[in-house]
Amino acid sequence: MAEEAKAKGNAAFSSGDFTSAIRHFSDAISLAPNNHVLYSNRSAAYASLSKFSEALTDAQKTVELKPDWSKGYSRLGAAHLGLGQHDDAIAAYKKGLEIDPNNEPLKSGLADAQAAASRSRPAPPMGNPFGDAFSGPEMWARLTADPTTRVYLQQPDFVKMMQDIQKNPNNLNLYMKDQRIMQALGVLLNLKIRTPNERKRAAEAEPAKEEKQPEPEPMELTEEERESKDKKAQAQKEKEAGNAAYKKKDFETAIQHYSKAMELDDQDISYLTNRAAVYLEMGKLEECIKDCDKAVERGRELRSDYKMLARALTRKGTALVKMAKCSKDYDPAIETFQKALTEHRNPDTLKKLNEAEKAKKELEQQEYFDPKLADEEREKGNEFFKQQNYPEAVKHYTESLRRNPKEPRTYSNRAACYTKLGALPEGLKDADKCIELDPTFSKGYTRKGAIQYFMKEYDKALETYQEGLKHDPKNQELLDGIKKCVEQINKASRGDLSPEELKERQAKAMQDPEIQNILQDPVMRQVLVDLQENPKAAQEHTKNPMVMNKIQKLVSAGIIQIR
Repeated sequence: MAEEAKAKGNAAFSSGDFTSAIRHFSDAISLAPNNHVLYSNRSAAYASLSKFSEALTDAQKTVELKPDWSKGYSRLGAAHLGLGQHDDAIAAYKKGLEIDPNNEPLKSGLADAQAAASRSRPAPPMGNPFGDAFSGPEMWARLTADPTTRVYLQQPDFVKMMQDIQKNPNNLNLYMKDQRIMQALGVLLNLKIRTPNERKRAAEAEPAKEEKQPEPEPMELTEEERESKDKKAQAQKEKEAGNAAYKKKDFETAIQHYSKAMELDDQDISYLTNRAAVYLEMGKLEECIKDCDKAVERGRELRSDYKMLARALTRKGTALVKMAKCSKDYDPAIETFQKALTEHRNPDTLKKLNEAEKAKKELEQQEYFDPKLADEEREKGNEFFKQQNYPEAVKHYTESLRRNPKEPRTYSNRAACYTKLGALPEGLKDADKCIELDPTFSKGYTRKGAIQYFMKEYDKALETYQEGLKHDPKNQELLDGIKKCVEQINKASRGDLSPEELKERQAKAMQDPEIQNILQDPVMRQVLVDLQENPKAAQEHTKNPMVMNKIQKLVSAGIIQIR
């Protein structure tokens, strides 16, 4: 318990929270009142808060408990110096150097104490009200104890001004404009004097060598703790050797090093995850998965970093993917990747999850692929189509496509069903897919052209029928389709549409991006103006096939009429 409180005190001291450090060291002292290190550490914390009387008491206790320990005299000297007791500080530092002649903190402390003592001067005349503030060695001790003015003492011009004032306090009036002198005056009079340029002056001051704060004595380790620390260090060396072997693809050697590291230190799961990576490279997937499971289990016991847990789970998921032979085998891999993402959302893990889901879907399609069953389902769909039971026909055509998604006839048949059901957009998609799979299959064009005709997109239907004739010039269904489209287009150009029909066709046409682009084209807008106002120019425009094609589209859409 005392060691735990001591550790908390050390951590608080290192973070600058000296008050908490004192509290923790006090708790430790109550549990181990004869531990000299605890008094030494608390003395340092008191000194950091300028509580030099308390620091002196703890330093004296430290020396009493451990008179042959040099650091105790370093604490004692610092406390005496903070209290302005220069001779006592010098004596303490010298005593410490007798024990440890090469101790740098003791040497530095002795030099500071001797310098402070040498600055002592006789008391100033009584004529100046601040004379007592600048008298004797106490002035230098107070300036040294204050962290702000301590910096100024490293600046020769400041020291010279303070020496002039100490010789003759009336010289203070000569230096009142110097903010450093005002700051020093406040320290000597125990007043807080704030100046407008205080912070600026401190920032512009020459860099000074700050007095080192006393550091807590490192926690003394037990034999068991020292052995554990040595084993951790050896484990890290084994890990580094394993990493080097892994990079050289010397996997057997890498496994030996990682295994040795695990024997030395079971508090670090990275040895397990690294060995799992080696097994993964070697294709020993079951061993990889076992190591990953152990890493996750041990990591949760140790409350390891969530990123480490995610790494282990991702590695396991990768091994499971490599073991997958059918679509169902991907399920545990997908689940493992998802668990990894709940620990840490890593882009690499997310990519692996998406790839696993895609591979599962593709494999499912391959496993379900059966052309024979697909043909049977299509025939069932045909029977229901003849019976005009179109929903049931769609159901069987869909199942047929699941069994064989590359059959254009099935898409054509389902497009016919959708047309009968009035689901024209769905039918159009199937017709397009049919043409994509087999551009020479005329039935795909007749399906698509019929749907476009029902959607009153006569110009598009005409293009579809004409495209189909390129592959089957004598197809009567395509020829009849062209004839019907031309009749509707001519009806619009002759102005034979009723007002309602014209309005409906124009509204539909204005939603067509192609019609919108034609109307927004500056060239076509001029052509339309010429058709109304300049017959001669209009005749020239009609000689251009591209212009005539666009005019024909506008006529078919009911946007313009040519009489």
